[in-house]
Amino acid sequence: MDLGLNNKHALVLGASQGLGLAVAKALLAEGATVTLSGRSLERLEAARQSLPPEQQLNCHLAVADLSDPDAARKISDAAQANAAVDILVNNTGGPPPGLPSAVDVDVVSSQFDAMVRPVLSLTLDLVASMRARQWGRIITIASSGVVQPIPHLPISNALRSTLVGFMKTLAGEVAKDGVTVNMLLPGRIATARTKSLDAAQAARSGRPVEEISAESAATIPAGRYGTVEEFGAVAAFLAGMPSSYVTGSMLRVDGGTIRSI
Repeated sequence: MDLGLNNKHALVLGASQGLGLAVAKALLAEGATVTLSGRSLERLEAARQSLPPEQQLNCHLAVADLSDPDAARKISDAAQANAAVDILVNNTGGPPPGLPSAVDVDVVSSQFDAMVRPVLSLTLDLVASMRARQWGRIITIASSGVVQPIPHLPISNALRSTLVGFMKTLAGEVAKDGVTVNMLLPGRIATARTKSLDAAQAARSGRPVEEISAESAATIPAGRYGTVEEFGAVAAFLAGMPSSYVTGSMLRVDGGTIRSI
């Protein structure tokens, strides 16, 4: 299937590793130009160097820490210096795990500033030019926790659900302008973040991390964690031409973990 991404420019947040880098690689493989954004220039350079030489030529970097109040402007300016952004992939880190009853509201506030505020700012900044060009894709990576809350991730469940409500509302406004707005909900994908969560659970329970990971995989109908390549492929489809009638949706990439309809 030709996704029609030649000559399209994508901005991918959190793209130095994990899900963000997987999405960037999938888009580059389809012919898009991609601006990788992250807080570490060293890691972004390493990510770019890991690409095939011909893809490196179509890969640019935008360095900013999303906890910086000026991050959205810095990222937007750096990306649009190369070309107008046709595809925005919102992707942020996750807050620390814990019990809902032990949540620190100051931590919630600081995490809102890093996980929600910059995503809203970038989306609002870039969607105007997408609408003017009558084409655009906004994809926000959240978590399966917005459908079925994850017990030890209360802050993530709450803040990512905020983005769900906003993106769904925006989708209804901009659909007639050729701009689609969708959410991608990863389940247990084999990333550094997943490994750290398994390790934290192992530490809390005093059990081997291998045992925790095996138990988690056993709860997934697919019987395993997903790969970043599988996730990236779904994101690339949503970014492409054939998905132009898919908007306002939450697409699960979770191996069947969420049992509700």
